[in-house]
Amino acid sequence: MHPISILGPDADRLADRLVERLDGRVAVVTRAGDPSTDGGAVGTTRLDAETEPVTTELALSPDGTWSGTGRTAGFDTVLDRLAPDHDYCVAVGHTRLRVPTVLLGDEYEAEDVPGTVIASAASAAAVDLDDLVASLSDAEPWITVEELTERVREAPGEERSGAIATFTGRVRAKDAPEDDRTSHLAFEKYEGVARERMDAISEELTERPGVFEVLMHHRTGVIEAGEDIVFVVVLAGHREEAFRTVEDGINRLKDEVPIFKKETTEREEFWVHQRE
Repeated sequence: MHPISILGPDADRLADRLVERLDGRVAVVTRAGDPSTDGGAVGTTRLDAETEPVTTELALSPDGTWSGTGRTAGFDTVLDRLAPDHDYCVAVGHTRLRVPTVLLGDEYEAEDVPGTVIASAASAAAVDLDDLVASLSDAEPWITVEELTERVREAPGEERSGAIATFTGRVRAKDAPEDDRTSHLAFEKYEGVARERMDAISEELTERPGVFEVLMHHRTGVIEAGEDIVFVVVLAGHREEAFRTVEDGINRLKDEVPIFKKETTEREEFWVHQRE
C-alpha cells in the first residue's frame, strides 16, 4: 500500500482530486471533526483516527459501504490494518506521519514534518496530479508481515506446503536493564541495490528443496522503539525447512544488504556500523 499525507488549508480538496485519479482501493483517513469526513468518493474507505484503543463502532450499508469511529494505538497501527486490503492511503490533516507528504499554502515547512515532502503548492488546484501520482508510485510502499503472508499463500507449490514461518524484527528499547533507552532508529539504504540484493537472497533460498516462496522487506526512515523494522516470510513443505530458511534469510539480509542504521538513545546518536 502507498500512503500519502496532505497538509494545509486545501488538503481535503486535493485529497478528493487525488482519489479520483488513483487506480485501486483507497482508504482516506481524516482528522476527527474535519468536514471532509462526510461523504466521500466512490470506492474509498474513510476512517477517523484517534490515539487510544477502545471499542470500534461500524455502520454497514446494504451495498457494502461502511463507516466507523473508534480509537487506535497510533497511525502506524492504522496503516498496518489497512495495508493488506488497500492500494493507497490518503491521510488528511495529520502532521506527524513518516510518509510521503504534500504541503499546501504557507502553514507548514518541510522541516515541520517527518515525512519526505514530494510536492508543495499554494493550493490544491496548483498541484500537478500526474506528477503527484508518479511520485507516490515511486515512493516506498507500506508493507506488513500480514501482507507478505497472504502473498506466499498464492505461490506455486502452495498445495504442497505444510508450514508458513515468519520473522519480525522490532526496535528494541533496551538490550539490558541498565542500558540507556533507545528512542528510535533511522535506516537508510542504497535505493535499488538493497532491493535487488534482497530479491537475490529470496531467489537463492527458494531454490532449496521443500521451500516454495521467500519474501522479505526492510522499512526505512525513522522507526520508534517498539515498532516493526523488517520481515521475512517463508512458505515450505515442512516446519524444519521453514524455520531454517527464516533464520538464514534474516541473517543474510543483515550481513549482505546495504542498509545503514543510526541509533538515538537518551544520551547520544551514532551510526551503528561505526561502533561494530
